[in-house]
Amino acid sequence: MFLAPGVAWLVMLPIPFILWGTFAFQSRLAPRYGAVRDQAGLISDRLSNNLSGIATIKSFTTEAYERDRVYIESEAYRRSNSKAIALSVAFQPVLRFLILLGFVTTLYLGGREVLQGRLTVGTYGFMVFIVQDLLWPFTELSEIMDEYQRAMASVRRVMGLLNTPIAIGTGKALPLDRIRGEVRCNDVTFAYKGRNPVLKQLSLHIPAGTLIGIVGATGSGKSTLVKLLLRFYNVQSGRISIDGINIHDINLFDLRRCIGWVSQDVFLFHGTIAENIAYGSFDASGEQIVQAAKQAAAHEFIEQLPQGYDTIVGERGQKLSGGQRQRLAIARAILKDPPILVLDEATSAVDNETEAAIQKSLQAITQNRTTIAIAHRLSTIRHADCIYVMDQGQIVEWGTHEELLVFDQIYANLWRVQSGDTFGAVGDSLSEKASPTQSIN
Repeated sequence: MFLAPGVAWLVMLPIPFILWGTFAFQSRLAPRYGAVRDQAGLISDRLSNNLSGIATIKSFTTEAYERDRVYIESEAYRRSNSKAIALSVAFQPVLRFLILLGFVTTLYLGGREVLQGRLTVGTYGFMVFIVQDLLWPFTELSEIMDEYQRAMASVRRVMGLLNTPIAIGTGKALPLDRIRGEVRCNDVTFAYKGRNPVLKQLSLHIPAGTLIGIVGATGSGKSTLVKLLLRFYNVQSGRISIDGINIHDINLFDLRRCIGWVSQDVFLFHGTIAENIAYGSFDASGEQIVQAAKQAAAHEFIEQLPQGYDTIVGERGQKLSGGQRQRLAIARAILKDPPILVLDEATSAVDNETEAAIQKSLQAITQNRTTIAIAHRLSTIRHADCIYVMDQGQIVEWGTHEELLVFDQIYANLWRVQSGDTFGAVGDSLSEKASPTQSIN
């Protein structure tokens, strides 16, 4: 700029246009790469679901249907990627043209200055190389911005997750040895987002150390109540307390540590049977693991496996039957030894013989422990201290098994259906309608 001020300013002229074009290119490229990452997430979800549900796909012979759905997702990913690449590729020639224009202008005007004697040949040659070193690195700017936007599209998705506000805050500590296990719900109302209330002003008192059963039709709110107790969701109105302390005021770690949960959808981790039973109780000894398995009526089938307690269960426990997985989940909750035990359809996938064995062990398991048993099979909870019947998010009946049978309402009807008494009731009705000379076979 000092040696050839008349030429130097023209050399700088393309730089503002290069920078302006780069930022304009970046603002248009960002949403396109965002769409690419969204489509990549969708196709990953599709493939993951297909691999997890491969048995269902095969049993319904829907391989072609699922292949077409993967093809549609792949095409959407290809189109979104093509749009981003097309913009990136279109910008690079424009950028190079601006750089070339500045370089050619320098050559031309600098050459004229030399011919007119206002610039020496040495200075001109020096200026050409300096301009080349100044402008040529700008050719990499488009590639850098392209890689930057590719990375930022992924970063935005990750930061969107990390920046999600924490809905559940910290609370006060609740030492495990001080928990008696009294649970109380006062006017609890809850609805999933965009849906009608699942629980409607529900009130329930579970004294410490008792075994209570909760029954009701599908969708009546039984499992939702358990999820609220574990604070997987927060109640929208009302109050749930343990030993008189609102669970919203309890440290989340301490709250969940005092509750042993056996869910309806059992999840086992890839590893050995012993590792899955001891999950969450990592300091447990081998004898304690075996004892928990015996209480859950799982020891016998474990011993028959090739490697016993060292047998690998496979991903999600796929090498075991549904009943076997459920018994391992019960053993895992027993080994945790919580003051409050929640059995959410814990015997739904076991046979009658295993259910009878688990019922016998429940007498020992539930000693000095508050137990909440959610069941469709009423035989599992017939000996409970109190049975609550839920209907449309409310408790409509409660009492012991015998008291509810005498009450002769929803629970009694369910018991007759499951015990097979409905056929006898129908037969009696037909007998009354038949004439004395008729016989009913």
